[in-house]
Amino acid sequence: MASDPRGKAATLALRRRLLSNSCRLFFPEDPIKIVRGQGQYMYDEEGTEYIDCINNVAHVGHCHPLVVQAAHEQNQVLNTNSRYLHDNIVDYAQRLSETLPEKLCVFYFLNSGSEANDLALRLARQYTGHWDVVVLDHAYHGHLSSLIDISPYKFRDLDGQKEWVHVAPLPDTYRGPYREDHPNPAVAYASEVKRVVSSAQEKGRKIAAFFAESLPSVGGQIVPPAGYFPEVAEHVRRAGGVFVADEIQVGFGRVGRHFWAFQLQGEDFVPDIVTMGKSIGNGHPVACVATTQAVARAFEATGVEYFNTFGGSPVSCAVGLAVLDVLEKEQLQAHAASVGSFLMELLGQQKAKHPILGDIRGVGLFIGVDLIKDEATRMPATEEADYVVSSTDGPGKNVLKFKPPMCFTLDNARLVVAKLDAILTDMEENVRSCETLRLRP
Repeated sequence: MASDPRGKAATLALRRRLLSNSCRLFFPEDPIKIVRGQGQYMYDEEGTEYIDCINNVAHVGHCHPLVVQAAHEQNQVLNTNSRYLHDNIVDYAQRLSETLPEKLCVFYFLNSGSEANDLALRLARQYTGHWDVVVLDHAYHGHLSSLIDISPYKFRDLDGQKEWVHVAPLPDTYRGPYREDHPNPAVAYASEVKRVVSSAQEKGRKIAAFFAESLPSVGGQIVPPAGYFPEVAEHVRRAGGVFVADEIQVGFGRVGRHFWAFQLQGEDFVPDIVTMGKSIGNGHPVACVATTQAVARAFEATGVEYFNTFGGSPVSCAVGLAVLDVLEKEQLQAHAASVGSFLMELLGQQKAKHPILGDIRGVGLFIGVDLIKDEATRMPATEEADYVVSSTDGPGKNVLKFKPPMCFTLDNARLVVAKLDAILTDMEENVRSCETLRLRP
């Protein structure tokens, strides 16, 4: 491969001239110029190796050879739109159907998670004849205008909450109103959704859908209490709405115990619509919506064709099939379960050593570390988290996130936790900016 023709400073200057400041970089004061990726590793222009702990897009690893080969081989034969009959799109839909509950049997292919959630919103409204949406606080569902409107994480800094959007509390058992000592937090948080729905109905509003990430990520790497989704679905469906499970960040075996994160809520729970993106194509722009025959038929009844120029192309579907092949051949779902459990164990040991680590939560290779200033109040350690890493999650911007490529290893986990230990130890000795960083005798 040819050497990098342009130095980091020159690239940065060019970027600043040509790209909007809204398009932000990690480590803006001294950006890392990444020129290559392989597996769970990324490399800068000087060859320095970095372990990628947050890239859930390169799901089976950066530049996985089988995925790259599948794209290359199909590109050499045909890449066109989905109006032509082709094996790849039906083979891919069939493979995806084998991972989902039988009821979810109709598929639409798109290019991004935002497109998938936008289509899910259209499907829900057409099927129910209603308009309004219930979402979780601090949720993020995409960058399209329709999705900014249902993303409190974004709309609170923009035009505010629309009258057709209704926000329910995040089912956070560490920081929310119903915590780990509550006898039944699932029912309690679901009752909050019921309250929000009832309040909307009293104003003459009609609920089309409840949208939720199966594990809220931007909200702070939250694991909703088991049984929460079935209870919520009951309230929402009684109001005439549908349940949309956003699996864009957390699907495809990341949680280890199951292929889909919504399955953590019980084997009998089935959403009405499931959206997929990011990891589905390992970096290739692929997305999907899966739904029921009833929802799909209502959408078809409009007589308006659904067509997406690049969605479901032969190359995109070849890539999607290759990702599923790699997940199966390399047993990455089981790998996520074992490595994730080990990483949680190591982080738990650090929690006993460093009081700033308030909560360690997660499933498989989806883990959050909640940093706190004070153990009694659980005040978010926002500034301290910013000192530790460049990108955080949670309303308080104090949650360290771990959602690495699925090939992340036990040795990677050991190294990352050792680095975290060293940083926190240094902060306890030199920063001491909050109660939990002041060394104890």
